[in-house]
Amino acid sequence: MTNDLCQIITENFLKSSWSCCLKVMVEKLANWTPDPGRRRLSFFRAKGNRLTECTFEGDHFFLRSSVEYTNPQLTVEEVQGIIAARLLEVCGNYYHERGLHDPDPGDVVELCERLKKPPQGKIISFLLNTDDVEPDRYSMNPLKASFVASGQSAFPAANVKTDNLKVDENFVSKYNGTLISKTEVELVNAHLASANGSYLDFSDSVKYAQMDQLSEAFGIDLSLPAMRMPLATLKAETSGGVLHRIISETHKDFEAMKEAYSCMGRSISNRTTLMTVPHSEFGFGSKRAARGKLRFDEKKLVSVSVNYKTTKLYPNAMDPEDVSVAQCEDKFIVKGEKLSDYNFVDTPSSPQFFLYSLASPEDGALWHGVGAFAAPQLLQSYASVRAACREGRMINGLHEFGVKTEVPMQLNLSPEGMWVHPVHRNIDASIGCIQNVEDLARMGMKVEHLSRYR
Repeated sequence: MTNDLCQIITENFLKSSWSCCLKVMVEKLANWTPDPGRRRLSFFRAKGNRLTECTFEGDHFFLRSSVEYTNPQLTVEEVQGIIAARLLEVCGNYYHERGLHDPDPGDVVELCERLKKPPQGKIISFLLNTDDVEPDRYSMNPLKASFVASGQSAFPAANVKTDNLKVDENFVSKYNGTLISKTEVELVNAHLASANGSYLDFSDSVKYAQMDQLSEAFGIDLSLPAMRMPLATLKAETSGGVLHRIISETHKDFEAMKEAYSCMGRSISNRTTLMTVPHSEFGFGSKRAARGKLRFDEKKLVSVSVNYKTTKLYPNAMDPEDVSVAQCEDKFIVKGEKLSDYNFVDTPSSPQFFLYSLASPEDGALWHGVGAFAAPQLLQSYASVRAACREGRMINGLHEFGVKTEVPMQLNLSPEGMWVHPVHRNIDASIGCIQNVEDLARMGMKVEHLSRYR
């Protein structure tokens, strides 16, 4: 069955994605040259509650996928993204080496053999996991009630501690079979009991345990190397690091801030959008719960006022009335120079994704259902900021860090081909809710190239 599932997915991917994605990727790889300034990159994998480091030289074509810290259990959507990343990596490498030709049965056999092995070759797929999100952003975390009870619902996931967390039995009772399974509850409880206090480490340990199980089920090594951004990166940097540079340059004066606003498709006239959201001394860091106001003295940024208010986040797909919440109340003012001459130790904050993604090593990015489940506006700001940097309109000196300002290749899980629960049709179903993963394999695998984001 394992070989059958790998073959089913691979054959469908080659058929569905050959002209709209894979052929384009192989052609791009033929003309692609690595950035000579990019150094060796460090990633991790989780085993139990321990992280093990893995490194790759900077001369690879790095393909980014992702999983969320908003839920420890893997979702159907996340699993599809991981498998798609491996297919793009392995098939891309294979046809780069062998030349483009119509796939035949022998190709499929060799591709399936390569998929059993860890990432290797010119293309390397990896997970970029954003650690600045709220821990129950989409109302699908089985620990949800204890985030609120422990006062951590508006914390960035990176700062959440596991000491007072426990499974919400009401959540399990309501969503058993749709968002969570009893087996996954047992897995979560086991890893929670041996957690080291870090919610991120705990969450990764659960996901990697499931990746190992699914690797056997699908016959594909799904244990991708991962890195965390932006908070883990900011904590590890000195004030001269790349994310510190990005934040400082963005806040250096009115024109820089205006350009950043423009990249997001917004006017700076109201000055209420924060390019990096300062954390409260109480630990709050929810971007959705934070309101802000920029104040300038002519061109100089004088101060940023921040107001945290209890705010509804997002519902899960099963109950639109079940909206998660970030509970927080605080007001404070940050001096402008704390951002224009930035130091994370003094002023912890969460920068906007379109800014900190500049520091991701990705040469290609795989999105999940843009046009139906993901917002095109995010990709537009992602592309716009690179154009602004390339043309010298904002953030000088990125080349010193080996940052390329060309827009990475943009790929997308086709919205009409997104995997869903076979009965309930939700993409946020946990993988443990799927009684037979063959049902997912037979949904096919179509990835498209988003050519307009260049």
